[in-house]
Amino acid sequence: MPPHPTWLTFALGVAFTIAQFAGTQAAEKPNILFIFSDDHAAHAIGAYGGRLAELNPTPNIDRLAREGVRMTNCFCTNSICVPSRATILTGQYSHVNGVKTLRYELPAAEQSLSKEMKQAGYETAIIGKWHLKAEPSTFDHYCVLQGQGNYFNPVFRVRGPKPWPQNELRPTKYNSMHSSDVITNLSLKWLKDRKQTDKPFFLMHQFKAPHDNFENAERYDWLYEDVDIPEPESLRKRGNHGPVGRALYGTSVSGRNQIRNMGHHMFVPQSLGEEQYTTTSYQRYLKKFLRCVKGVDDNIGRLLKHLEDTGELDNTIVIYNADQGFMLGEHDYIDKRWMYEESLRMPWIIRYPKRFPAGTVNDDIVNNVDFAPTLLELAGGDPSVESWQGRSFVANMEGRTPGDWPTSTYYRYWMHMAHHQNPAHYGIRTKDFKLIFFYGLPLDAVGARPTPTEPHWELYDLKKDPHEMNNVYADPSYADVVAQLKAELKQLKEKVGDADENYPELVQLSAQ
Repeated sequence: MPPHPTWLTFALGVAFTIAQFAGTQAAEKPNILFIFSDDHAAHAIGAYGGRLAELNPTPNIDRLAREGVRMTNCFCTNSICVPSRATILTGQYSHVNGVKTLRYELPAAEQSLSKEMKQAGYETAIIGKWHLKAEPSTFDHYCVLQGQGNYFNPVFRVRGPKPWPQNELRPTKYNSMHSSDVITNLSLKWLKDRKQTDKPFFLMHQFKAPHDNFENAERYDWLYEDVDIPEPESLRKRGNHGPVGRALYGTSVSGRNQIRNMGHHMFVPQSLGEEQYTTTSYQRYLKKFLRCVKGVDDNIGRLLKHLEDTGELDNTIVIYNADQGFMLGEHDYIDKRWMYEESLRMPWIIRYPKRFPAGTVNDDIVNNVDFAPTLLELAGGDPSVESWQGRSFVANMEGRTPGDWPTSTYYRYWMHMAHHQNPAHYGIRTKDFKLIFFYGLPLDAVGARPTPTEPHWELYDLKKDPHEMNNVYADPSYADVVAQLKAELKQLKEKVGDADENYPELVQLSAQ
């Protein structure tokens, strides 16, 4: 017998109400635009202050900071591109997700952040630099650079009829366009052509810039041409920083490291004297870097304008972040990898006026293991995913820091002496101190150099010595601090599951 018309009308009405409620709920969820650059050091962003702020390098990023939250103690857990990206997508430290160096990939089964965002009701996309080798198939849409990608006329890998990675997109085949412009064009196109408009979007917009070797768009060729970029004092006066006298540790701006230095990259004549060689190398280095940064910032302005024009800006959580920091001549270093401040620190700036007061500055210690749970909570999901090792810091940004919030962060660099002559090391960073153990062994890290280096410890009193000019590990007045930090470091290693039980020679070495 067919249902009574009254009951049928009632059932349809209930179904319509439920569907309408679900649609309203989806509409109420904010969009999330996660803007991600490569090697953009926090101290090269105007909002973070420092010697480069006077150049006004990042007005659009600075706007996000003025209108939102800036985290001042945000750190990476392994300062190198592939591992940092894997940590963000897995919510796990490198030793847990298995991506310790540049030579590993991140399979779809481990791409948990994008899966959780889809479960939270978001349409997901990643556009730009990927660098994790395996297909980003967990995203609804992807258009990613091949490997590191080219600065000009980049080729992208997209979903298509052929198996990954055979489907290619060449959007700039017949004209010379910079990757920062192209990636932004592609993101704007996806935003305008989006099919699932009943869902909010989660877009990971990922620049290649300002990764070296630096190539800026031609319109910036003369930017800073007549400007002397301020130098860090430690470029020429290294003090008691690091293992004094070890010339080959860390590639340099000056000619200190004769195997590889920025003068080589920037074609500085070898005939120049030492002082002039350093000056010329540094000026060319910083100007090329900052010209790439300018391209990033201008394209962020384009994204913000689109959101304003469509009325979506205040309904979109806009985050600016980079995969790690970068040494810009501090201690005569280039590149990243180190646990030193300029390499360790990441920018984290977020704008969402419905939730976060403008101009908020927070100095709680967070790291990139915490990003996945933070993003998921912002999406309205449950951040306590079983496989994730981090914690959401949404409450921190709202001014409600939990009483049991961590007061230290753990770091480990595995790629021993590869590319830039950085010994393998791990350490702990609190608000007041940093303790680093350079154990100098390749262990089983794929891509590490096989030859060990002499182990040593470094301790920096960050309150007295924020620029890490004086290694006080051997100073007797810090003996109690050393003992306390070593005990805390051991506990932290055990907590994150990196106790080195598979490396007895390393455990013995660290105990000496």
